[in-house]
Amino acid sequence: MRKTRLMAAGIAMAALALAGCNKSDDTVAPQGAAPAAPGGPATAPLANADGTGRGLAPVTSAADKAAGRALIDKLRTAPNGPKTGYSRDQYGTAWSDKASGVPLSGNKCDTRDDILKRDGANIQYKDKASCVVSTMTLPDPYTGKDIAFTKSKASTVQIDHIVPLSASWQMGADKWPAAKRMQLANDPLNLLAVDGPTNGGKGDSMPAAWLPPNPNIRCAYVIRYAQVSLKYDLPVTPADKTAMAGVCG
Repeated sequence: MRKTRLMAAGIAMAALALAGCNKSDDTVAPQGAAPAAPGGPATAPLANADGTGRGLAPVTSAADKAAGRALIDKLRTAPNGPKTGYSRDQYGTAWSDKASGVPLSGNKCDTRDDILKRDGANIQYKDKASCVVSTMTLPDPYTGKDIAFTKSKASTVQIDHIVPLSASWQMGADKWPAAKRMQLANDPLNLLAVDGPTNGGKGDSMPAAWLPPNPNIRCAYVIRYAQVSLKYDLPVTPADKTAMAGVCG
């Protein structure tokens, strides 16, 4: 009996040692923050209602496209108003961790790094106590390319507001309380890590004027645009609604 117990203990210790040797160091999780998600597949918009799932996956099935059109059909329409009075400051400090009522807020990491961590793969942090992403690989949904990101060239990857803040201002957010505007600016549902130059080309454009260059992601993009608009009770212009429905046609 004693011999059997000793043999079992030896096997268990060997297994622990082997596990330690095989442990991957590809991702160093910061202390006090949730560990980075593994570099798994992107999430389709209809399966990601709170925006915490990774990236943006194409919508391919006829049933999902029909569900997307049904969602788009619920959108109110209104003409867009002027940009008078708009500034980024109207939506609070950029990438604030203090927006109330949205996922990931209050975790002691700024919103930009939360989204980089959500959407990236092979993530390395500045140090073990930091949320700051220093390097990663981004599977960019807007271009369909993989982008190597480093903190020293941060503009390579930007965080897109799918419903642009300026567009929301024109569609009624100018009348919102400041706290609601801060929510929209930091809500993961409205944020996506993407190719920097492509995001720069989008600017403040709405769907009738701009869609991602990758045609495979366009239906997913307009469904996400609709999800955000419905969550915040934002109308879209008639031209935008027509364009969005046509993309998932």
